[in-house]
Amino acid sequence: MTANENVKGATDIPDSPPIATSRPDPRIRVMLWTLLLVYILNFLDRQVVTILAEPIKNDLHLSDTQIGLMTGLAFALFYTVLGIPIARYADSPQTNRVGLISIALAVWSAMTMICGFAQNFVQLLLARIGVGVGEAECTPAAHSLISDAVTPQKRSSAIAFYGLGIPVGSLLGLIVGGTLNDAYGWRVAFMAVGVPGLLLALALGFLIKEPRHLAFTGMAAAKPRSPLSAREALREVFGSRTFVLLAIAASVTAFLGYGKGVWAVILFIRSHGLSAGETGLLLGIIIGTAGIVGTWLGGAMADRFGRVHKRHVLTMPAIGMLIAAPILFIGYSVTDWRVAIALLVLPTVLNTAYYGPTYACVQGLVRPEARAMASAIMLFAQNLIGLGLGPLLFGMMSDAFKPMAGAESVRWVLYGAAWLGLIPAFFFWRASLRLSVDLKSG
Repeated sequence: MTANENVKGATDIPDSPPIATSRPDPRIRVMLWTLLLVYILNFLDRQVVTILAEPIKNDLHLSDTQIGLMTGLAFALFYTVLGIPIARYADSPQTNRVGLISIALAVWSAMTMICGFAQNFVQLLLARIGVGVGEAECTPAAHSLISDAVTPQKRSSAIAFYGLGIPVGSLLGLIVGGTLNDAYGWRVAFMAVGVPGLLLALALGFLIKEPRHLAFTGMAAAKPRSPLSAREALREVFGSRTFVLLAIAASVTAFLGYGKGVWAVILFIRSHGLSAGETGLLLGIIIGTAGIVGTWLGGAMADRFGRVHKRHVLTMPAIGMLIAAPILFIGYSVTDWRVAIALLVLPTVLNTAYYGPTYACVQGLVRPEARAMASAIMLFAQNLIGLGLGPLLFGMMSDAFKPMAGAESVRWVLYGAAWLGLIPAFFFWRASLRLSVDLKSG
């Protein structure tokens, strides 16, 4: 067995005829960097509402439940429902995925700007739904593009690189949103963060070319594929028990992540007495940087140790979440905001390491014709349960605890959230035991 065969066999993740070669094509680098920028703007526009939630609550006189609905379920419901039919379209060999992403970017950026004009809860809710409609088109198509453009043994790292858009976009959302809110108000903050996306949408088609229509250096054009029916695509995805275990693990992770993301910010404003600008700057830089490190490290470790044994692709997410739970509990317990932020750093690194390994496995559990569908179904589970219910249920629990806990009700909710991190740790471990069986070769 040659060295190359040994590496390929160790990962056993399926691929279409890979566009990447042993000498990286510059167009692949441009594609990855451009998609990263798109995903940064995706999460910037999605998460800026987190730092603006308390000012919006005070201005529009909203309850914590309404804040949870606005920041979570309103966005996630349309994001998840539309994601699957859009993914079916993206999987079609005739679809230009770059054009699809460009349209999506323009829609969600424009709707983010419209949020700044809302005069009441209903108007703001509808605008956030519009953001969700636009963003539903992005990630399934992007994952499919990346999986077509890189070899299997580099897929975790490549998808993790794209996934850096989550912590970077969230970081910028906290910093930019908080700073603009303190200086000009939350309405200007919404309007300002939507502008870059509209500009990038105009340039996207010049920066990336659809790989289906373009043979990269050193590679023959990929053979045309016959599209799968909806039933075949669903059977392909749900035929893997590993996919189901990963979906459970990633959904609970998202539920806790989005819930903690919104309400930990509010904790530092309400209980620690920081302003929106101070909270955005501190959490954006410190916690955002930790998220960047964790997302990158998760992909790198998965590619490295997955060569030793395929189950180790998911080892870091499983062990990391186990370690993070008690540290998070202590971090939410302390009353000194400096100590609290310091204690949140390591858990953030460990809790964000799952993205690259999880979505690389998702792409490896199905044939190329079902890749966008597989990502869309995973995103459906993650966002409907995570983004849709996380902030909302956290807000409802906060309202329920207020008669007993008063202003500390958010802290009580976060106590429970810290220990619930043991649930995804278990399911990531269970999924890792089946990777050797379910990951396809090719």
